[in-house]
Amino acid sequence: NPHQVQKSRLIEKIAELLLAKKLPLLDDVRDESAEDIRIVLEPKNRTVDPELLMESLFKLTELESRVSLNMNVLSHGKVPNVLSLGAVLREWLDHRKEVLVRRSQFRLAEIERRLEILGGLLIAYLNLDEVIRIIREEDEPKQDLMRTFELTDVQAESILNMRLRSLRKLEEFEIRKEFDELTVEKTDLEGLLASGTRQWKKISAEIKSVREKFGPKTELGARRTTFANAPTHDLEDIHQAMIEREPVTIVVSEKGWLRAMKGHLADFSTLAFKEGDKLKLAFHAETTDKLLFFTTGGKFFTIGANTLPGGRGHGEPIRILVDMENDQDILTAFVHDPAAKLLLVSHEGNGFIVPESEAVANTRKGKQVMNVKAPDEAKLCQRVSGDHIAVVGENRKMVVFPLSDIPEMTRGKGVRLQKYKDGGVSDVRTFAIADGLSWQDSAERTFNRSKEELVEWIGARASAGRLVPKGFPRSGKF
Repeated sequence: NPHQVQKSRLIEKIAELLLAKKLPLLDDVRDESAEDIRIVLEPKNRTVDPELLMESLFKLTELESRVSLNMNVLSHGKVPNVLSLGAVLREWLDHRKEVLVRRSQFRLAEIERRLEILGGLLIAYLNLDEVIRIIREEDEPKQDLMRTFELTDVQAESILNMRLRSLRKLEEFEIRKEFDELTVEKTDLEGLLASGTRQWKKISAEIKSVREKFGPKTELGARRTTFANAPTHDLEDIHQAMIEREPVTIVVSEKGWLRAMKGHLADFSTLAFKEGDKLKLAFHAETTDKLLFFTTGGKFFTIGANTLPGGRGHGEPIRILVDMENDQDILTAFVHDPAAKLLLVSHEGNGFIVPESEAVANTRKGKQVMNVKAPDEAKLCQRVSGDHIAVVGENRKMVVFPLSDIPEMTRGKGVRLQKYKDGGVSDVRTFAIADGLSWQDSAERTFNRSKEELVEWIGARASAGRLVPKGFPRSGKF
């Protein structure tokens, strides 16, 4: 089980998500636990990627959980405080230093007590006959020993507690050896306690010793478990795996109301709107799609198709879903295609090409892609195709030039596409020059001009162009 996660609660959560249709890749979940925990997850079909299924479960349930680390500690053992990792390590080192000092002081006190006893025993060996006489003959041997040899109470007591077998010559040699060794250790500890530099070197040596003993290559420190390579899945794939894929029709009204109607509608004439409002655009999508909305302010907003309100009623204003400024309006909306490129054009005739993947906004505030300054505003947003572009102005003049003359940028104002004395751009179309330029008039008749027939309109970018060909729509739109 993940840390502090109950099996029963985990299974309940997965079942709830199944009923809510938030796990479209999963068909069923069963508890087959006996002595060991066994949870069986059945995918919808054999084509489901098991790794993708698990990633969606990790994201939506406690099957994978994060354990937060709140370093709320008693700083210096007294003051409550929340410390950073660096501060905690510093406090730990200070604690190790305090432990070293206290341990050394304790050991030094032990050595001094032992040296005191050993000093008394050595005096006894040097004056063995007199010591034996006092013990045998005097009524208060302890006091007489202290007075005669200037011994402390502890030294006199240790002499009186000595066993007869300790009177051997060998025992005297061992006492002298221990006395010398403890004297050296005492000197070393006194030097350690007097030097902060030596203390830190000692702590460093202790840490290295622990690392050598419990390092990853040692028997004690070797891992008992292994790490596998984490599967790499695009976040978009994981996101889509958690959404039930269903066809929808996206409806956008002139006043910016949005809704997603079930199914792919063929007839939009029956759609109802609030009084004074009407259809701006409608298109087919899937609930797993990202929708891009481009505004007159040059901003892109990204909304998941699954987050739009359903077909009942008139939907919701876009400003409830994103933070769109009141002085901006929706120009167009479409299903996001990461591989596509977009041509953005302002009313004054400035434009550039942007990869559609760079237009995706990750926040409610949107993404400013085209820079426009009042009174200019964004006018057109089209997917790029072919190798040439035809630009038509409100003055009904048209110029055709290669798409390669337009820069590809991720953000900016762009370059001038067509020159105007008054007014601005009316419409643009990108096309393959080999196929010619096509358009439809108001009677839905199709016109086409071949490359040879377009010669008089082919010119330089930012030129004024010539009056549109015969048969071009009066609306100035392709």
